[in-house]
Amino acid sequence: MPKFQGFKLNPGSSKHKSILIEAGIVGAIALITIFLIPPLLTIVGQAFRVSLLGRFLALAIVALGIDLIWGYTGMLSLGHGVFFALGGYALAMHLQLAPLEPGRLPEFMGLYGVQELPWFWQPFYSFPLTIIGVIIIPALLAALLGYLVFRNRIRGVYFSILTQAATIVFFNFFNGQQKLFNGTNGLTNYKTLLGFEVNAPQTQFTFYALTIILLALSYGFCRWLTTGRFGRLLVAIRDDESRVRFSGYNPTGFKVLVFAISAGLAGIAGALYTIQTGLISPKAMDIAFSIEMVIWVAVGGRATLIGAIIGAILVNFARSLLSEQFPEIWLFFQGALFLLVVMLLPDGLVGWWRSQGINQIRRLLRMPNQAVTYPSLETDPEVQQEREELTGK
Repeated sequence: MPKFQGFKLNPGSSKHKSILIEAGIVGAIALITIFLIPPLLTIVGQAFRVSLLGRFLALAIVALGIDLIWGYTGMLSLGHGVFFALGGYALAMHLQLAPLEPGRLPEFMGLYGVQELPWFWQPFYSFPLTIIGVIIIPALLAALLGYLVFRNRIRGVYFSILTQAATIVFFNFFNGQQKLFNGTNGLTNYKTLLGFEVNAPQTQFTFYALTIILLALSYGFCRWLTTGRFGRLLVAIRDDESRVRFSGYNPTGFKVLVFAISAGLAGIAGALYTIQTGLISPKAMDIAFSIEMVIWVAVGGRATLIGAIIGAILVNFARSLLSEQFPEIWLFFQGALFLLVVMLLPDGLVGWWRSQGINQIRRLLRMPNQAVTYPSLETDPEVQQEREELTGK
């Protein structure tokens, strides 16, 4: 198992202050999204968009995972829909079993002549085991697939093709299992969770708030991973894996770990999305959906994390609005948006803002551009921290 070290907090350092400021901003945005956005949307007659926002925030979690492996590690996965769907199916199986008495079967199984509950459904009677399964099942699958791929040094477009092939395999499997997973219809008609009615407005608002909290925690976790030595190593693997290998590191373990973490985040997103939409089906494993996830990250900006969240929310809200106004041609708008970003904003919206946007606004305000400087190694706080750790002072 690879060892890594995130950032250490030094109470007197500017880095510590910036972390506290960022945490405060994230917390403030989360509170605003939970307590202010719903009443504002209700006032303007758009209350139904609160549930849409909850779903899109769940999708932002899977976008964070893709940014972690694609933006920081350079592995373009076109099969994250599988991990997303597995998390959704895990929670949906518990929701199917929760209101039933012991020994009874979900309704769809009776329609297909199933006499006994399959053995792999049994653990999903337990809610704690279900929550563990939501994360562990996608993560273990990704770790196994990643180990088989990365130990043979398969990367680049070949890795993307393999993940896409895995999507086809799982889609066809779940689509053809009417007796086990209700086939193409998927699992739906959820009634209760922990004794609460799933479709009750207060329960749905709880899911909405929980989604925001988990998104904030996922963002903080990804920031921790990508900060410090471990984050720099991921970027080094992305930029020149061979050089990392020649430097004495084995990239395989790190790539497997990051791939598994990304899949676990996708599983969480799938569960949250399922409980808010009331449905999980093999369509979530469709290739097009996995490609859409990549588009979200590309639009927001690779290797930015916040860009992945912005891209997921922006693209999905744009799709919702355009599909309402132009139901027959809205897909063309989505394709045009992606082409526009690739050709004019290759670093995404956040990347453009960081590199050009600030200076363009300053020019509009007739202010001088910000000068780009490089701090001396003697004053770089990260270099000083590493020097203190090596010298023991």
